[in-house]
Amino acid sequence: MTLLAVQGCAPATPAAAVTRTGHSLSLSTAEATYRSYLAASDAAAAQDDKTLGLSVVTAAQWAQVKSQYTALASTGTPVPRYRYGTPVFYVPALADYPQWFVVAVPRRTLTAGRLGTAVNTLMLFSRAEKELRWTLSGSAVLDQPLPAIVRDSDGYAIDVSGSDSSLLLRPDVAGATQAAVVDDGPASPAATVVGRGPQTTGLYSAQAAQARADAVRGLQYQWLLEGAPYPRFELRTADGGALVLYSMYMNTTTEHPNLVAGSPIHVPADLTALFTVPNEVSYHALWANWTYQFAAIDPPSTAHDAKLRVIAAQGTPTYAHAT
Repeated sequence: MTLLAVQGCAPATPAAAVTRTGHSLSLSTAEATYRSYLAASDAAAAQDDKTLGLSVVTAAQWAQVKSQYTALASTGTPVPRYRYGTPVFYVPALADYPQWFVVAVPRRTLTAGRLGTAVNTLMLFSRAEKELRWTLSGSAVLDQPLPAIVRDSDGYAIDVSGSDSSLLLRPDVAGATQAAVVDDGPASPAATVVGRGPQTTGLYSAQAAQARADAVRGLQYQWLLEGAPYPRFELRTADGGALVLYSMYMNTTTEHPNLVAGSPIHVPADLTALFTVPNEVSYHALWANWTYQFAAIDPPSTAHDAKLRVIAAQGTPTYAHAT
């Protein structure tokens, strides 16, 4: 089960001249894993079976699916079901665990027998150890085309190290660099290496607008995009850059100045459903957490005036508390 909707996906590219040997994960296993996930996820949604739905997801996807089931149950809304188009598989040539692969696929929401508009989605599957089952660990919806991904002569994608110094940014700092722009806006020094877009300057603008609106009501609003403890994965793009897939948390606080008691702060319905204690009232403050999965293109360091581009995202509130 996945969330949100945007657009844009590129077709698979021809095999590159690179060749790897000893693939621990076969293309056929990836395809079978994908089909198995779709069947289990759809069955869970059709039966409103939260336990089954959570059994086939992990990491950021688990947090998102759990909160989605909780929020929908609170309003009696059916769990959405999806129909998928033709998938494109990007299976890295791996020698050991963790095993993982990415699927790019158009997806439509099925509502009351009617299909919605197709949106292009990246789905990240992983298995940390041989004894563990395959699960969907993250998904993100593209708002820009997916660049060509390098393949070796056997059709396998090429994985990239998190410390690769041939890129504009080491992949292991891509999320933190994006966060600097989301937290501080275009004035952040990080903006010199991070492109403008919905998930960078756009997120900053939305949060800043919320802060201004709350200030009019005499409230203080703060936000912070920060790293999440979930695995990060990278694939080589045809131009020498990398597709980087990573998770982040967005933490927000709305409070009366100095946390003094005041009139109850309005709590959106999607957050009320996530309260761990029913009927919490925000006389002092409201805390919320969103879990995001992002996909970004990290260009090669030799590219002229290139910047990190966040091309896909999926996020949903996963925690809320009021006092």
